[in-house]
Amino acid sequence: MLDNNQLLRFTTAGSVDDGKSTLIGRLLYDSKSIFEDQLEAIENTSRKKGHEGVDLALFTDGLRDEREQGITIDVAYRYFTTPKRKFIIADTPGHIQYTRNMVTGASTANAAIILVDARHGVIEQTKRHAFIASLLQIPHVIVCVNKMDLVDYSEEAYNNVINQFEKFSSKFLVKDIRFIPISALDGDNVVNRSKNMDWYLGAPLLHTLETLHISSDINKIDARFPVQTVLRPQNDTHRDYRGYAGRVSSGVFRPGDEVTILPSGFTSKIKSIDTFEGEIEEAYAPMSVSITLTDDIDISRGDMIVRSNNKAQVTQDIEVMLCWLHNNPAKPRAKYTIKHTSNEQKAMIKEVVYKYDINTLERKLDDKDLGMNDISKVKIRTTKPLMTDSYRENRITGSLILVDDATNETVAAGMIV
Repeated sequence: MLDNNQLLRFTTAGSVDDGKSTLIGRLLYDSKSIFEDQLEAIENTSRKKGHEGVDLALFTDGLRDEREQGITIDVAYRYFTTPKRKFIIADTPGHIQYTRNMVTGASTANAAIILVDARHGVIEQTKRHAFIASLLQIPHVIVCVNKMDLVDYSEEAYNNVINQFEKFSSKFLVKDIRFIPISALDGDNVVNRSKNMDWYLGAPLLHTLETLHISSDINKIDARFPVQTVLRPQNDTHRDYRGYAGRVSSGVFRPGDEVTILPSGFTSKIKSIDTFEGEIEEAYAPMSVSITLTDDIDISRGDMIVRSNNKAQVTQDIEVMLCWLHNNPAKPRAKYTIKHTSNEQKAMIKEVVYKYDINTLERKLDDKDLGMNDISKVKIRTTKPLMTDSYRENRITGSLILVDDATNETVAAGMIV
């Protein structure tokens, strides 16, 4: 039995005009997850645009500017519920210049739906999005071969796409890759099984999403507690209280645990774990709590409390898989602000080790320039130590962003190797 409160986050990706927004509209429309006033507004807009029926893409293209251009230019989030599960959808743009948005939408996803136009097969942007899904270690990838109605529901066309994708994705980290032939416009194999493709024996998309096994991406072994602030209440009742507040990134903390404060290396024991409702006996991710210690230690924002027998790596030199998000290229040896958990430091890109050729997944060792949407392995040097784990082991302590000091814009997102 599935927990009907279980939440599945999934992202949609693929090349422009592959039908992502239409697919989500079909999911919402056929699963009856649209409020009457929303449906009425979409019907009115569809009539103004001259459409005979409901323009399903408008369910996610919520901004007027986006509607006027006829494209999705940002990550559009939608929420819906079926009797079996709750869903959060991140609809990401297909244009190559918005690959960075796909990174944003996929960063917290349990599954990725990658659309492929049955007429065109696997193209560069399909490969780019599939590769990012693999880098972000999304556990489930569902390849929807869309617009099957435009190839006469041909099983051969469907198998051609499968062969192309499997050849490309053989090096991926993703273990669960599924294929579904659909027509988002007509609803074939989206919510209901298609009568036009009786050769397909698998489940439609919605049933697949409802029955996917969701494994937690939270590391339950390595106890990590980045300190956000120090609590010193100015009242007579709690005058001697000194609590270290933050959110547990991973693992479990209990009173009496021996802990080490990083980067200083001082050790102590947990005296109590407090919440707004009162003291608790254990704290685990992603709970927000205040931890008090038996010893008076100088701790500030950006420090990390870990178990003494299981420490994070403390380093100023880190290797990162970096996706460059900004229009302007990276400046050689320029300084950026690196944000990692609650820690902010100045940092410099010391070296671009290699860049990926998105079409072949080969490493380009001679190309050291970082431009928008480039995915590369880099070496970063920080002014003060960071407490890190690899992204593969811990999504929270293994991820970071770079911010341009001059503009305060996020220029890159990275996964620690």
